[in-house]
Amino acid sequence: MSLDDPQKQPGLVVTVTEPIRLFLDSASNDPRLSEDLRKLAPTLSSRTNAPYKHINSIWVGSDVHTRPSLKSLFSGSGFVFDSPKPREKSEELKERLRKLQELAERKEYQELVKDITPKQEYEPFSTYKDQLGFGLHVALTMFTGYLVGYLAFRALFNHSPAMNAAGGILGLVLAMLVETLLFIIRTSDPGLKSPSSKSSRLKKDQ
Repeated sequence: MSLDDPQKQPGLVVTVTEPIRLFLDSASNDPRLSEDLRKLAPTLSSRTNAPYKHINSIWVGSDVHTRPSLKSLFSGSGFVFDSPKPREKSEELKERLRKLQELAERKEYQELVKDITPKQEYEPFSTYKDQLGFGLHVALTMFTGYLVGYLAFRALFNHSPAMNAAGGILGLVLAMLVETLLFIIRTSDPGLKSPSSKSSRLKKDQ
């Protein structure tokens, strides 16, 4: 039986009440107990908590006629449980939690100031990618309109070069009108933005 530190012994630990302390003090002079138990008794008596198995060993070895009952001995005593050590968070988890906290704070701030900050107006062709994409789209639309008008008039007017050219020009004009109408609709509705401008703005927000 180790006598170094009874509080660090494994097993059930109870609080040392006054009845337990009086019993241990008397057990230190009990000749029926072994020398180890007599030395252990005052050590346990001086502590606030003690292992149950040590107190029970002293009680079992003491005089049956003079020792108190177990019920009266442990009356008022409670169990002592060690609190588990908190788990240490890894550096990766700490960094992830910090980023989540910053993101939550940013969203909370934006929610608070959304009524007082002016909304950002959508500027068409704000990026080089938008300008290039719109130019290619217009050129393709005009070419398609011209080709459709040319082929339509060629089928209607028996391969007349002048009428074929007129049909192509008419198709080109109609294509430009359609493209102009689409441009007006796109710029008047802020929700209709090009994918490139959306992705660039998302990258800026991040």
